[in-house]
Amino acid sequence: MMTHTVTDQMNRTVRVPDHPERIISLVPSQTELLHDLGLGDRVVGITKFCIHPDAWFRSKARVGGTKQVDLDKVRALKPDLIIGNQEENSREDIEALEREFPVWMSDVRDLDGALEMIRRVGELTATGDRAGELIRLIAVAFDHLERPSTPMSAAYFIWRDPLMVAGEDTYISDMLDRAGFTNAFAHRPERYAEITPAELAAADPDVVLLSSEPYPFAEKHLLEFNMICPGTPVRLVDGELFSWYGSRLLRTPAYLAAVQRSLPTDRAPA
Repeated sequence: MMTHTVTDQMNRTVRVPDHPERIISLVPSQTELLHDLGLGDRVVGITKFCIHPDAWFRSKARVGGTKQVDLDKVRALKPDLIIGNQEENSREDIEALEREFPVWMSDVRDLDGALEMIRRVGELTATGDRAGELIRLIAVAFDHLERPSTPMSAAYFIWRDPLMVAGEDTYISDMLDRAGFTNAFAHRPERYAEITPAELAAADPDVVLLSSEPYPFAEKHLLEFNMICPGTPVRLVDGELFSWYGSRLLRTPAYLAAVQRSLPTDRAPA
């Protein structure tokens, strides 16, 4: 098998096949990207959280979770390329895997990093033309996303017990910015900050956004946030469209615009 050396988004040097035929994806959003790049049977393994596309979720071999990869299941699939992500996967799993297999890692903190990831995955998998067209379509969609003239501050919750919000140096925060929000907890040093109800009340955001993942916020949780921030709009939002950075980005701009349209415009500016 012909191979060459590449540098991944964590600046690691990896020797990879020129045309990988047995790929394992350890990241749900990147699994969907591989499908939309037309990899088909060349993807032999995914995680139990790789729910899109449904046909792959039902038919592809699963190698555990994003944080708990089953090394024996990986070995059984004899991959010639594994694709992971710095935030999604555990360091211990990646270090164990890279002792036996080529492991290419993404590190996505914003839209530019996502588009660069798509470009590099296209090069890795010999699907550069498809990746290039996907990047073009995503860029055009974001170029047409209008921001409101007066930004609203938003607290974006990813977890309930304890309460956790997305901080500044996150992909989610970049999506908030592109949607015309300011991150109410951008001042916190943590990428994902644990906060108290009192800290939420003191931040007094213009809107509270409750994500569908990783914690599955639902209608039953709205009241508790209404009680902490009386009068503040609280919205359930699709976590995939705020945090998945693969081909699902094609749908993100329209969704972000819809979230903005659902909010009242008579609150004081952030």
